[in-house]
Amino acid sequence: MRKFNIRKVLDGLTAGSSSASQQQQLQQQHPPGNREPEIQETLQSEHFQLCKTVRHGFPYQPSALAFDPVQKILAVGTQTGALRLFGRPGVECYCQHDSGAAVIQLQFLINEGALVSALADDTLHLWNLRQKRPAILHSLKFCRERVTFCHLPFQSKWLYVGTERGNIHIVNVESFTLSGYVIMWNKAIELSSKSHPGPVVHISDNPMDEGKLLIGFESGTVVLWDLKSKKADYRYTYDEAIHSVAWHHEGKQFICSHSDGTLTIWNVRSPAKPVQTITPHGKQLKDGKKPEPCKPILKVEFKTTRPGEPFIILSGGLSYDTVGRRPCLTVMHGKSTAVLEMDYSIVDFLTLCETPYPNDFQEPYAVVVLLEKDLVLIDLAQNGYPIFENPYPLSIHESPVTCCEYFADCPVDLIPALYSVGARQKRQGYSKKEWPINGGNWGLGAQSYSEIIITGHADGSVKFWDASAINLQVLYKLKTSKVFEKSRNKDDKPNTDIVDEDPYAIQIISWCPESRMLCIAGVSAHVIIYRFSKQEVITEVIPMLEVRLLYEISDVESPEGEQAPPLPTPVGSANPQPVPPQSHPSTSSSSSDGLRDNVPCLKVKNSPLKQSPGYQTELVIQLVWVSGEPPQQITSLAVNSSYGLVVFGNCSGIAMVDYLQKAVLLNLGTIELCGSSDPYRREPRSPRKSRQPSGGLCDISEGTVAPEDRCKSPTSAKMSRKLSLPTDLKPDLDIKDNSFSRSRSSSVTSIDKESREAISALHFCETFTRKADSAPSPCLWVGTTLGTVLVIALNLPPGGEQRLLQPVIVSPSGTILRLKGAVLRMAFLDSTGCLMPPAYESWKEHNVPEEKDEKEKLKKRRPVSVSPSSSQEISENQYAVICSEKQAKVISLPTQNCAYKQNITETSFVLRGDIVSLSNSICLACFCANGHIMTFSLPSLRPLLDVYYLPLTNMRIARTFCFTNNGQALYLVSPTEIQRLTYSQETCENLQEMLGELFTPVETPEAPNRGFFKGLFGGGAQSLDREELFGESSSGKASRSLAQHIPGPGGIEGVKGAASGVVGELARARLALDERGQKLSDLEERTAAMLSSADSFSKHAHEMMLKYKDKKWYQF
Repeated sequence: MRKFNIRKVLDGLTAGSSSASQQQQLQQQHPPGNREPEIQETLQSEHFQLCKTVRHGFPYQPSALAFDPVQKILAVGTQTGALRLFGRPGVECYCQHDSGAAVIQLQFLINEGALVSALADDTLHLWNLRQKRPAILHSLKFCRERVTFCHLPFQSKWLYVGTERGNIHIVNVESFTLSGYVIMWNKAIELSSKSHPGPVVHISDNPMDEGKLLIGFESGTVVLWDLKSKKADYRYTYDEAIHSVAWHHEGKQFICSHSDGTLTIWNVRSPAKPVQTITPHGKQLKDGKKPEPCKPILKVEFKTTRPGEPFIILSGGLSYDTVGRRPCLTVMHGKSTAVLEMDYSIVDFLTLCETPYPNDFQEPYAVVVLLEKDLVLIDLAQNGYPIFENPYPLSIHESPVTCCEYFADCPVDLIPALYSVGARQKRQGYSKKEWPINGGNWGLGAQSYSEIIITGHADGSVKFWDASAINLQVLYKLKTSKVFEKSRNKDDKPNTDIVDEDPYAIQIISWCPESRMLCIAGVSAHVIIYRFSKQEVITEVIPMLEVRLLYEISDVESPEGEQAPPLPTPVGSANPQPVPPQSHPSTSSSSSDGLRDNVPCLKVKNSPLKQSPGYQTELVIQLVWVSGEPPQQITSLAVNSSYGLVVFGNCSGIAMVDYLQKAVLLNLGTIELCGSSDPYRREPRSPRKSRQPSGGLCDISEGTVAPEDRCKSPTSAKMSRKLSLPTDLKPDLDIKDNSFSRSRSSSVTSIDKESREAISALHFCETFTRKADSAPSPCLWVGTTLGTVLVIALNLPPGGEQRLLQPVIVSPSGTILRLKGAVLRMAFLDSTGCLMPPAYESWKEHNVPEEKDEKEKLKKRRPVSVSPSSSQEISENQYAVICSEKQAKVISLPTQNCAYKQNITETSFVLRGDIVSLSNSICLACFCANGHIMTFSLPSLRPLLDVYYLPLTNMRIARTFCFTNNGQALYLVSPTEIQRLTYSQETCENLQEMLGELFTPVETPEAPNRGFFKGLFGGGAQSLDREELFGESSSGKASRSLAQHIPGPGGIEGVKGAASGVVGELARARLALDERGQKLSDLEERTAAMLSSADSFSKHAHEMMLKYKDKKWYQF
């Protein structure tokens, strides 16, 4: 996993402004005297455009919830001003309020394709959902009042807005202007009341009489206000604070929830005392005393059913003695009370009902519960209230994400294969019904290629996601911790040597989609290699190796013992180490002076392991303690299925393992690796004098983020290697370039470790290892944090049985190249400029016992390269593309001349660089710490795109940002959400078609039948002409200083974003006509106003003339 230098990040944040001056320096340089054959490059700047596509995952820090019962769309608002809309599985949308203020309430205009949001900064916004990318049509900013509660009656255009002062204002949602009608708090409460009733916590109209408004004040007072007569009909007082109020659909009773855990049910016409007081979770005392007080009931809903008893659903209200009990939703139905425990605290809940009409039997069928970190839907129609299986990809953060990788254009059979093994992992016991939130329509999936996202997590799990066609669906979950013994009790902590918590956290993922080989590196310096199989197997003994990586100049204990690696002497031992027995092979757990030695951080299970279909453990490799020092965390990892090799490195050195023969082939400290031909002195020394590795190889702390935003595990500061304050932030230390790294507080030598050179990039390939080579051969390219690139030659035995019997011979080639900054990524191009992927072996089921298949498989285990290099003639050359934190170079092979060079950034540094394919060509894509995204053509490294995308506000973005083919990229935008973006012009243009539609034309259900007798005797719902009551003619204009109207960008922007073609043109034409008509009507109104004022002026002048006509001058 990449590690970061905090000083550079801080420098990078201020460096955005200097990108213009960089452009002059960004011209590629051709070193003199070496002309490369021209390669026709097809990519131009117009192929690139940057835009966000979709956001997946659970809305981070949710704060509000709303549902449209006709459109069947769910809306969730968050504390950061985000808005997420969910329809049928696959229909999702993300919008953002510019202010970033918390969303306190959401109200749908039911079946109108619009939504009102109320924010903590006292603004109201009207969103248009009739376009694929919703936009704000109007905003209203309250200047003198703080908004606390909103209510919009069904099929009404008048929105009631309650405030902190206890007043109620009325907003016309069509024009987003205030009515002159105001309900003042002092008019609503009794005059005899000496205290202020508190903020408005509830507003609703009587389901049977729209003219009666029920207002709940925080202090415990509830008022039934008659809108026509502008006075209070009834006042209901209770001595406990109110949290919420709900009506019975007949409008004769309502229920209140209180801060002492009680519910009070009131008859509308009996304000003296409640008809009934219930304490759902209170212990009933025998002497008729009041039950013990409980925690507040934060919300209550009262829903009726035709055939039976009503449902009373509430959150909160547990008794105070239930310490440690999880948050609960209580469902009371008749005499039964069900208490449903939740995993996280409840933010809000809504009952989904068959009818949108409040004056009809509600017939509730489900409850949607918004939790702090989850969304749960409960089926009310089935016994036991089972939950629905959630079809949205909301479980990204089930365990905090510690790394992720993105693969576009994968083999077509890969997603079905992962899905088939993942389908067996599904839980049972869900509701049998279809997911009820099913509004909207899917977009047209224009992309034909498959995309996979892999996330690594703090608990050691790895999840594979199908990300094709801008959707996301979990395919398969692998638990890597299964191979290790868990510590049974708290005293026995074998695994806390490096980390206090999350010892299995994934740091690096290396995956070969073609062969399906998977390799992970974990935080406890462990590497696990997995093969994919559709068969279940029982592994009697888990194959394991232990590797002792040393960082010493005289490394006597190194099994290879070669002191001059640049010589082409074989480094691979002639007799590969056999697989150790299942018990710990460590010869001693402590050296003579009592220090821990030769012991791994985790203990591998020594009992048989049942491995389900999917990814199965092939080999576990662990780095061991050396003389009382725990192993350093792994910083780079690569696996190659064609060669049967895995290689990894850290700041101590590099190790290569043959996973077919289960043998260590190479184990070198960085000093030995670089050898005598290296100009750098690499002895440990004081970091005050030394240049720190730019890649600061340490885990990332969310240093700039609030504590609750901190992901656990590699990002956790709770480590034995404590995350100290970055040295460059300490005023007494004058270090220019220090890494934000993990150092063990106990160890004095840890400071030296941070200044070491570490392995930062590894790449297997088939190319020219030395200048004199006439043909390409298998090799490994190694990049370090000091910008050194070394080449190690691989001599592989022939395929078949020989591959398993003869050793692989590994020898450093002596080739050394240099770049500025830590090496991030390497790739190879053939003479025509096409990308040459590393050799791979196609996937084949290896658990099939048939001999014929086995022989065929062994025959095929030859280094198969799918690149043109295998058929290249000797005269044809290749290009190595190397990207570091500061620059990119294209090296011509075998001559090793620098063909092209590009200084990517002077003032910042590159966090992620990827060589990706786009529009049948390839380019280098980079994300810099100053927030810029850049792309360069290959091989000439011409700048094609340089856009300031986002500031690097936290290390999560740096750790998870990745580019992939076809112009796709992603990063973790919050601990729970993945943001996907594209840098391809073509995808930006097609995005509108690919997005789903939220609004679909649906008939509003018929209003409930009033019945003959109700019509005859005046029962049933009473309607109210709100226009007459709240309109300007009767209530006048509201005070201008009370609220400010802000027109939104939604109208025109929405049409600009509408689908192209006739529909879009028509919409634009209609909008233009509307605007013209509006301007004409404005003009007409102004003309009329001028005429009337001229008329009145002439009238007044005439009256004056008549008045003074016969008077003399002295009579004036």
